[in-house]
Amino acid sequence: MDWGTELWDQYDIIEKHTQSGLELVEKYVKFVKERTEIEQNYAKQLRNLSKKFNLKRSNKDEPECRLSSYQSFSDILNEMNDYAGQRELIAENMMMNICIDLTKYLQELKQERKTYLMEAKKAQQSMESTYKQLDSSKKRFEREWREAERAAQYAEKTDQDINATKADVEKAKQQAHLRAHVAEECKNDYAAQLQKYNKEQSQFYFNDMPLIFNNLQDLDERRVRKIAQGYILFSDTEKHVMPIIGKCLEGITKAGTNINEKNDSMVVIEQNKSGFERPGDVEFEDYSQGINRASSDSSLGTPKGPLDLLGKNKSKKIWLFSKRGKPTVTEDFSHLPPEQRRKRLQQKLEEVCKELQKEVDQSEALGKMKDVYEKNPQMGDPASLASQISQTSQNIERLRGEVNKYETWLAEAGGRGETLRYKPHMFNNNGAHDLQSPDGAHSDESTPDPSQAIYAEFDDDFEDDELTAAIGNCTAMYNFPGASEGTISMSEGEVLAVVEEDKGDGWTRVRRNNGDEGYIPTSYVSLSLNK
Repeated sequence: MDWGTELWDQYDIIEKHTQSGLELVEKYVKFVKERTEIEQNYAKQLRNLSKKFNLKRSNKDEPECRLSSYQSFSDILNEMNDYAGQRELIAENMMMNICIDLTKYLQELKQERKTYLMEAKKAQQSMESTYKQLDSSKKRFEREWREAERAAQYAEKTDQDINATKADVEKAKQQAHLRAHVAEECKNDYAAQLQKYNKEQSQFYFNDMPLIFNNLQDLDERRVRKIAQGYILFSDTEKHVMPIIGKCLEGITKAGTNINEKNDSMVVIEQNKSGFERPGDVEFEDYSQGINRASSDSSLGTPKGPLDLLGKNKSKKIWLFSKRGKPTVTEDFSHLPPEQRRKRLQQKLEEVCKELQKEVDQSEALGKMKDVYEKNPQMGDPASLASQISQTSQNIERLRGEVNKYETWLAEAGGRGETLRYKPHMFNNNGAHDLQSPDGAHSDESTPDPSQAIYAEFDDDFEDDELTAAIGNCTAMYNFPGASEGTISMSEGEVLAVVEEDKGDGWTRVRRNNGDEGYIPTSYVSLSLNK
């Protein structure tokens, strides 16, 4: 069944129905748009909530941050932030796939509907024009036929009139004949106009308008299908992110199950254990026998009675138990209890040793680079490295002093002094590279062949690490002679395995398939490191 056949006479109904359908699409687009605004606001509020309760960067070093309950809360905030991102994704997909798409499609439907309605109006106007012509020819035919009848009656009357002359009779007959001829022509014109109108009317009701109505029916059905897809997308858009939202919720559940109250208790003990022994029994002081109280006052911080334990004895400052203000922080951490002091000294010593090792590596790299520049002047000026070598030597001397200082304090605190290892054999007592003075120039006390001394250490490293796994490969973009000790030659286009990444000195350690290893300028190759 189609509109052209069943609703051939319901133009107004069809026009109203199609307009109502387009308005429904507009209403649905507005509905989805407001839903996206709700999602965006919800996501924004969730992000602000996570940000509000998230631990600030300055508080991440607080002791409580090591507790599983605090860590799990931080995980929950991160999951909520990810959850907010999925809500934003829902809003974005709804806007793109529903609102924007339907709005564009709606404009196309409006334009198409307007075209069909204009065609219907044009056909209607054409038929009305033809009907006006028919009506005009019909009225003219009626008027002329009446005139012809009156002329015929007048001629007949004149012919019977005995007083009328022959000329009057002849004239009346001619006039009657002329009127009859005109009336016959009007009759023929009316018949032709009627035939034309009937043909156009048939075309209008059986062809033109049914075709237009069927096109409007097809347009409306396409609109219905499109809005149905929009309804489905409204659900599918959210279903699409449900697995990820589910993972966020699972992450929150996991954060709860990861809490370990026993471990938290151990962390509290580890962080706050002082290392003090419990106080001994309070000695009896017999004032009746004149016992010297001074001897008891000289005890090492042992409380003398209940008042001391409560912190009410203000004359004696018992460090562990008495109430006190915030202690003054000292460099050797002597303001901390013994156990906490050992831990802080150990941590600080490890930090200084790491920093020292970086300076050692930097000094070795500068020495190697200086030697290469001396043997290959086209690669750089050795004198340009003097200030860096001098500064690095000063840093090493300062850091070695700090290492010794913290090792001494740690020994006093009863620590074992286990720290990160570094390469002290590369430096002399002045903290400078043993092949160079602080200003970067070669020392007179250096070995006869500086390059041999510099790269002997690297040769040893190669022998120790010859089985080191490659971390990637590189392709030579230029030729490199590799004339200096510790370097390796390469040809343009040659592929080498990368053993050690550039540490900032401009050199990369590589290996050939035959096992030969050495350093090459990083800028001479194209690197491809394993991820």
